[in-house]
Amino acid sequence: MRELLELLEHDARRPVSELAAMLHRSEYEVEKQMKELERDKIILSYNTLINRDKLGDDTVTAIIEINLTPQREVGFDSIAERIYRFDEVRTVYLMSGSFDLLVIIEGKSLNEVANFVATRLSTIEGVTATRSHFMLKAYKKDGVIMNDEKIDRRLVVSP
Repeated sequence: MRELLELLEHDARRPVSELAAMLHRSEYEVEKQMKELERDKIILSYNTLINRDKLGDDTVTAIIEINLTPQREVGFDSIAERIYRFDEVRTVYLMSGSFDLLVIIEGKSLNEVANFVATRLSTIEGVTATRSHFMLKAYKKDGVIMNDEKIDRRLVVSP
């Protein structure tokens, strides 16, 4: 099962016939296992990684560190749920360390992201502080190098 998951995580478009050959199993077995993994919510979705720089997309991505006051009997879960239901929110993690939640959001502009943090995140009961960091450039994402063009960086030697 783990081998199949690793192969799919690296390239979800790989045909079942290729997966079966790599795993030394039948296509039927691989398809059956994939359906079981989807049914059991181990595989949640199949995503496409997009190089937004090449697309010319001006989407602004921000990482927001959030400090919380946990709520009685539910801890951080109910606040996290409230936050992850916003359309702008791409990812939410409970963290250890100097802040409680790490939230990744996307917006059409810096102003839109700032407004979201100021009017929607910061006003949630239990949120005690936020710190915003704006992503400037992605070099590697989900194990994929974003700009893998071979550039000759050797110094020119002249006689």
